[in-house]
Amino acid sequence: MARKKKKTNAPSRKADITNFILLLLILLLVNVIGQYYYARLDLTEEKRYTLTGATKKLLHNLDNDITIEVLLDGKFPAGFKRLKKATKEMLEDFRAQSPYLHYYFRNPNEGTVEEINKNRKALAEKGIVPVRLSVKDKSGTSEQFIYPVAIVHYGSRAMIVNLLENSNPTLNPEVALNNSISLLEYKFANAIQKLRMSFKPAIVFTQGHGELAPIMIKDLTKTLSQYYDIGFVNPDTIIHIPPKLVDILVIARPQSEFTEKEKFIIDQYAMNGGKLIWLIDKLIVSLDSLAATGKYVPIDYRLNLDDQLFKYGARIQPNLVLDLECARIPLRVGKSGNGPQLDMFSWYYWPTVLPYSKHPIVKGLDRVWMRFGSTIDTIRTKTPVKKTILLASSKYSRVQYIPTELNFEILRYPPKPEKFNKGPQPMAVLLEGEFPSLYAGRVPLKMQAGLDSLKIPFRPRSVPTKMLVVSDGDVIRNEVNFRKKSYEPLGVNRYERSGITYANKDFIVNAIEYMLEDEGIIAARAKDVKLRLLDTVRAEKEKTKWQLINIALPLVLLAAFGWLYNLIRRRRFGRHSDTDKTA
Repeated sequence: MARKKKKTNAPSRKADITNFILLLLILLLVNVIGQYYYARLDLTEEKRYTLTGATKKLLHNLDNDITIEVLLDGKFPAGFKRLKKATKEMLEDFRAQSPYLHYYFRNPNEGTVEEINKNRKALAEKGIVPVRLSVKDKSGTSEQFIYPVAIVHYGSRAMIVNLLENSNPTLNPEVALNNSISLLEYKFANAIQKLRMSFKPAIVFTQGHGELAPIMIKDLTKTLSQYYDIGFVNPDTIIHIPPKLVDILVIARPQSEFTEKEKFIIDQYAMNGGKLIWLIDKLIVSLDSLAATGKYVPIDYRLNLDDQLFKYGARIQPNLVLDLECARIPLRVGKSGNGPQLDMFSWYYWPTVLPYSKHPIVKGLDRVWMRFGSTIDTIRTKTPVKKTILLASSKYSRVQYIPTELNFEILRYPPKPEKFNKGPQPMAVLLEGEFPSLYAGRVPLKMQAGLDSLKIPFRPRSVPTKMLVVSDGDVIRNEVNFRKKSYEPLGVNRYERSGITYANKDFIVNAIEYMLEDEGIIAARAKDVKLRLLDTVRAEKEKTKWQLINIALPLVLLAAFGWLYNLIRRRRFGRHSDTDKTA
């Protein structure tokens, strides 16, 4: 009679225990490694979690501590939670590149009432203003103060970074949030780069031709002066502008003629690598004169700059752009008591233009307010010059050439969209490359003698450089109250009280940063985080179906897996039991 074999599971149990211990050790090792090394696999189409090469280089070259204080902490609505999460992930990516970078989150609304008020006052003194939200809950509606701001500290210096981009009431909140997230890398990298600069680049504005007065550009120069040296120069009083001392020359809304000597000085500044920003009004137009007389006939400015711009690759046309998407002005429509009754009207000659390309200067930019701007044509040049249209009017625009008479009669009747059908009109163009000199082959003897005295050779062709041409000199002009000697922030229309601030300052600051950029940090502005919004109508219609899929389907799958596992286990161990009994 065969003796029954006694079944034993000892080796199997020992192997299971060993495998379990090995698994724990591996998990522990991975966790320890994760404390010292941070990495993630970027599988997104637009590579939103991959830092640009210039940003990595900047972080690798850090040799002193950078501390980033993020004020975006606390209980927020979903949108701000997403911004906080994206900010933390971006800073983790930064810290993975350099041990010198540190960050922490702080809630300025935490503490006693006295402490909170003290915090808010201190932040307000630094120019940090909260976003106010009305939050509804069971007890009613309350106001919440949120600070979507970070402060980057480098030694004794600090720079404020606004994390929320384009908080304009006219912009879709999801689009604004998406723009904010896509620009986080650029904003932090740009702040670090500026704080580490050992010297300030020089931005110089021309004078002597009726250009914008200093108070008219006060808001812009105040912002720029934190990181750049600001100066003014009359080209008629000098014989040379050295690009090593003047990084950007700005010609802001001149109203009188440039002499050939002045043009020659500007030309050779550009030929030697100097960068130029041309903010040119082609036509003389005055809203005050129009309001006083009821009509106005624009005429051409005699600036003597057309041939120079043409040579460099741009031509500003003697016309005016009208756009249905525009800023507004008040007009008298009657009397109210002893005073006039005013109403607001869309003023088609003040287009609020949009980015025309995905160039880093205008990436994610909101509308830019222009006043009596003209169209710009790009011209073929003898040398390689790349032309990029940065800003253009909307598709609901048209062009009005001179001679013509302006009046307010156009506002008495509703606009006819079929007449505003000329499509986008270029109003800001970036020129990059090697420019031909206006004076190649025809240098006046007096100007040549001036160069010889300075031992500077004449250049018929420039080294690679950049120019920006905008067909509106007022694009950088802030509103001024001359009686009170006060001014509004750049981009604010004093007639509109809707809380809108146009992106004029962001546009010109971005342009300056791009033109001065050598390390490629600005390339991070071109990163595009695609906005994939839900179809809200379909989502509401199929709400029940997707709730069942998300809640019930996982439970069904889990139950099916358990049943299948037990079935396989019974069959497997049932065969072993029958074999043992037979034996």
